[in-house]
Amino acid sequence: MTDTLEKPIEKAEGAAIPAAPKRLFIKTYGCQMNVYDSERMADVLRPLGYATTDAPEGADFVILNTCHIRERAAEKVYSELGKLKQMRERKVARGDGGMTIAVAGCVAQAEGEEIMKRQPAVDLVVGPQAYHQLPELLTRTARARGERIGADFAPHEKFDALTPEMIATRSGEGPTAFLTVQEGCDKFCTFCVVPYTRGAEWSRPVAAVLAEARALADRGVREVTLLGQNVNAYDGEGPDGKPFTLARLAYALAAIPGLDRIRYTTSHANDMSDDLIQAHADLDALMPYLHLPVQAGSDRVLRLMNRKHGRQKYIDLIARIREARPDMAIAGDFIVGFPGETDRDFEDTLDLVRQVTYAGAFSFVYSPRPGTPAATMPGHIEEKVGLERLQRLQALLFEQQTAFNAAQAGKTLAVLFEKKGRYAGQAIGRSPYLQAVHVEGADHLLGQIVPVEIISGAQNSLNGRLADPGTI
Repeated sequence: MTDTLEKPIEKAEGAAIPAAPKRLFIKTYGCQMNVYDSERMADVLRPLGYATTDAPEGADFVILNTCHIRERAAEKVYSELGKLKQMRERKVARGDGGMTIAVAGCVAQAEGEEIMKRQPAVDLVVGPQAYHQLPELLTRTARARGERIGADFAPHEKFDALTPEMIATRSGEGPTAFLTVQEGCDKFCTFCVVPYTRGAEWSRPVAAVLAEARALADRGVREVTLLGQNVNAYDGEGPDGKPFTLARLAYALAAIPGLDRIRYTTSHANDMSDDLIQAHADLDALMPYLHLPVQAGSDRVLRLMNRKHGRQKYIDLIARIREARPDMAIAGDFIVGFPGETDRDFEDTLDLVRQVTYAGAFSFVYSPRPGTPAATMPGHIEEKVGLERLQRLQALLFEQQTAFNAAQAGKTLAVLFEKKGRYAGQAIGRSPYLQAVHVEGADHLLGQIVPVEIISGAQNSLNGRLADPGTI
């Protein structure tokens, strides 16, 4: 293991006292996978004396954990780097030490050399599969020697670097936690950079996942969200040496004492297997809220996207899922303005949304990513056309989301309280459908799952009151 950057301060009588904690600030862009990776970067840096802080001002180490899905997100990183360079200069000028600046994540993976050239203030570039190398890279940088870029594809190594002690000492996670079980993608959708920045599909062994889940449950986590770029393609090695499906993993997780809720994201329609659908019917712990992207409702556009499924297959799949779990709510992802998308194609997307009905969704105008097949396709859509389509789609999605939330009024839902609210005595929790629920007089129930009678629902949240036990 590498040595730390700061040695203990010596007392006059020769006894050592610990150095003051170094300040670590991590800014996270993008998806839940990046949130999980940011938390693990804090884990591997904690033994070096780094404590997280909420602002970059005065930090000793700043990490921008980046997302490469959309062009605008990448450009935000460069803008942020310029601000950090000035912040570091001011810190040095006032004699407050320096600031190490690192870029991590998918932009780092895709543009590592370009980042170093474009912004020389960057000290480290670390890809999403190499954050376990941060202590070593940081130490080498402090010594002004060695490599500055870690961008290999070795996901097993970064997970092997997570020790039970690191999990046990995590702070600020509360009763919910992310748990990465799968990385990478082999689907090669023509618009997506994930196969190039995260690599091929790889699943963590079952034993490692269960060990982390047990450690999380031991420290009070009641709900885990399993993460993967294509999470329902999970095929991690089981105790018998044979691969587990995500369904088998869900059954094993549901048996862990104290772990009451399981979610997973993001899924692909082609990997929504029969046993996973059955698991939703069998396991109360699997929450009835499924994020299952479709991206478009036109068969022609789906072929151009290389989604490898048609609209009817997706619609039929949703029907099968809802037959197994009648209370299932569906969330999705949509891209409008894909190269070659016609008005008819877009109307097909609106029609699919009306048939499925969504409780939530992410929707975007297509943004070309360099190196992807779609970037060089003919028929790119004018920006104003894409924006107009997005507005129409979002109006429909927001209407459905608001209607779904309003329909919860009068129901009693099990709510996991996560944090205190804005007002005295108020607590905010999550329903089985991932809605934020605001309840008065509940701030003493943090970390507990409690029946709540829903009074009203708005576009983004629910209001409720504590219900009598046993009403669910």
